[in-house]
Amino acid sequence: MPKKIDSQMRARCVRLVREHLQEYPTLTAAVTAVARQEGVSRESVRRWLAQAEVDDGTRPGIMTEESAEVKRLKAENRRLREDNEILRRASIFFAGELVPRKREVPPPRNR
Repeated sequence: MPKKIDSQMRARCVRLVREHLQEYPTLTAAVTAVARQEGVSRESVRRWLAQAEVDDGTRPGIMTEESAEVKRLKAENRRLREDNEILRRASIFFAGELVPRKREVPPPRNR
């Protein structure tokens, strides 16, 4: 399971890459140096930088707030579907209890 890294660490890594980008020949080199300095993976810093660009509007994609809202709505939708299924099954059960059942008495056996 991935470990949770606080938002301050993410923001610091993004800020460091942006501030020191001109000191490195490529973006990858800057990302690698910051990742090594902060003790996180290069891929994590790269993804954080890409998401920061999306949030800034300089790159197309789904913003962090939109992603969180979609996640929240999906969870709510799943919960509501489960609640509806429980209510549907309960209504079927109680409707069956209210209907009197006709019980046919079998004819007596001839011996």
